[in-house]
Amino acid sequence: MQHNIENVEARWPRINRTYKFDANERKSMPCDPLDPLATYDISFRLSKDQAHELWKKMCEAYKAKADPSWPAAPINPFKDDGDGFFTGKAKLKGNYNGELTKKPNQWDAQGKLLPDDFMLTTGSMVNIAVTCVPYNMREAGVSLRLRAVQVLRLEEVEDANPFSAVPGYSGIDTASSPQVEHPFGNASTQAAQEQNTKAADFDDEIPF
Repeated sequence: MQHNIENVEARWPRINRTYKFDANERKSMPCDPLDPLATYDISFRLSKDQAHELWKKMCEAYKAKADPSWPAAPINPFKDDGDGFFTGKAKLKGNYNGELTKKPNQWDAQGKLLPDDFMLTTGSMVNIAVTCVPYNMREAGVSLRLRAVQVLRLEEVEDANPFSAVPGYSGIDTASSPQVEHPFGNASTQAAQEQNTKAADFDDEIPF
């Protein structure tokens, strides 16, 4: 089940390439996409109402996939930040059984494809396209498989420039960005379509 998570705050995005946690460095480090632990991933902060709606979508996907041997409901994947907001996470492995995955595209607010090495920053406001993937292994849940990100507002990273402006190179012209179909439609149109879609009532199962 595909779903767009709209207007949420990006936290610790690692999408420009694959990363894995390095125990020696005690942080995520770039790695080859064929590494068994390689992932593209992004955490995101969302309001209680947004978490509520996303949880319903995840429960719908779980109930559509689950067989009678599965637990009745998936585990709650959201971390309560204690301030009325919750944190979730979407990720995509760099490979599945040695077969490389397609790197998630990043788009600007006008639907233009961003450069392959674009670095999204923590605090930016984004839309996130995911696929809900139910599972039942050591525990039962629904993972959010990352498909694409649309940047609504980029949080600037302050880095003092020691140089004054001089004549010369003026940057890369991105006007000729490749034309690739993106998964983010008109936000108001999508919201209207979702309101017209009758969802199953999972209110009693929502853990927050």
